Amino acid sequence: MATVQKNEFAFENIPSIKAKTLRINLNPDIYGTFAEIGAGQETARHFFRAGGASGTIAKAMSAYDKAFSDAIYGLEEDGRYVTQSRLKKMLSHEMKLMEERISRDRHPDRLFFAYANTVATIDFSKRYKGHGWVGIRFQLDPKQKEFDEIVLHIRFKQNEARLQQETLGIVGVNLIYGAFYKHHKPRKLLKYLYDHIDKDTLEIDMVNFSGPNFDHVDNRLMSLQLIKNDMTDAVMFGADGNNLLPAAVLYKKNILALRGSFRPVTKVNMDMFQKSYDIFIREQTVEEENTIVIFEITLTNLRSSGEIDEQDFMDRAELLCSLGHMVMISKFSEYYKLVEYFNNYTKNRIGLTMGVNNLIDIFDEKYYRHLSGGILEAFGKLFFKDLKVYLYPMKNPETGQIMTSNNIKVHPRMKELYKFFKYNGKVMDIIDYDPDILHIFSRDVLKRITSGEEGWEEMLPGGIAEMIKEKQLFLAQKAQADKTPAEKADK
Repeated sequence: MATVQKNEFAFENIPSIKAKTLRINLNPDIYGTFAEIGAGQETARHFFRAGGASGTIAKAMSAYDKAFSDAIYGLEEDGRYVTQSRLKKMLSHEMKLMEERISRDRHPDRLFFAYANTVATIDFSKRYKGHGWVGIRFQLDPKQKEFDEIVLHIRFKQNEARLQQETLGIVGVNLIYGAFYKHHKPRKLLKYLYDHIDKDTLEIDMVNFSGPNFDHVDNRLMSLQLIKNDMTDAVMFGADGNNLLPAAVLYKKNILALRGSFRPVTKVNMDMFQKSYDIFIREQTVEEENTIVIFEITLTNLRSSGEIDEQDFMDRAELLCSLGHMVMISKFSEYYKLVEYFNNYTKNRIGLTMGVNNLIDIFDEKYYRHLSGGILEAFGKLFFKDLKVYLYPMKNPETGQIMTSNNIKVHPRMKELYKFFKYNGKVMDIIDYDPDILHIFSRDVLKRITSGEEGWEEMLPGGIAEMIKEKQLFLAQKAQADKTPAEKADK
């Protein structure tokens, strides 16, 4: 039985693109189709040039004409061609043809694959940099009935179509090579996608692994790798755990974003969300059916205790997903950067739900010293057009006073600026909050969980405490802390 070996490539350094294509071409079992739309047949070209392609390439095609493409792959409901839906149809169609046309009796050891991309390179006016979907459906065992699949979305940063085409060709080679020779190391496979590519020229902002050989892969962790490896600035995943393309989710939407640690998610978090959402959808320009809510965690927050604890991240994600929420992980420590990011995809209403401490921090000049225009430049981006802040109150633990937008204290130099935004309707207090839960803080709940104390269960939304206990969430950090120095060193 033919299988793809898991040994490392023989070269000590990164193998060249020609070496990668030649290794695949010289493997007598790897055999498949290339279907490329929108940026030439750049990936297939590398395989043709390397030599020995006749044993690898069953077919290479480019259905550039829209009518011809529709005749092959079918119509898209939204009329667009550079979409994940289009890519999936291409992969399905080409793999089906492979199975129908290649006899298993004559070729029992063939490992089929279908590689596809649908791409729009930079336009003539250079207003849109270009982006695309790239994917491969493949098998690692000829008897494997269910195929494995890797799908990713890319954004070009180069200013010439020719350069973007060349980059796409290299990405395609790296993806096919990774699928067959690095599939057992998906994290490294992601890094190897940038072999011979400068990160300043390409962004990968979504990836999904699926199939029997990726059953162990959690795509939320793969999203985290994209952020950690500086491949993108923000990633999103849905309640089902599958990664989402931010641009597609945010496009022309009204957005309500709630930033927090959610470690764990508490009754306060859910009260903040529900009460601000009720206000948000009553705004004159907001239609509920065109509104999304995002629970956002910054990379800085994930690194708050040093290196990112992936289990800790997964514990937070598990709880938020169980409540049916969409999650974003971003590199935007400052709120104005988050809003700027949203404004790339929508001109509709944006709302930020935050606590008193967060609002006070926004008016701290130290966060804007790197900007030439200082805090005024940041605020010009933050309170751009339709943005509003929905402020959740805080109870002063010493005096018992309820802190709202009317009595918070900002730096004396910021008082007039704060008044300007407040009295222009940019800050709105949440007044129908639950006063009985203001004492709840995630950090206190976490401390009780890890120390084995009782009484934290009632501070969490329904079903969350049971899930934490059943799956022993947030206990991995405690186990690590309990280890001796020698045990920690012995990783």
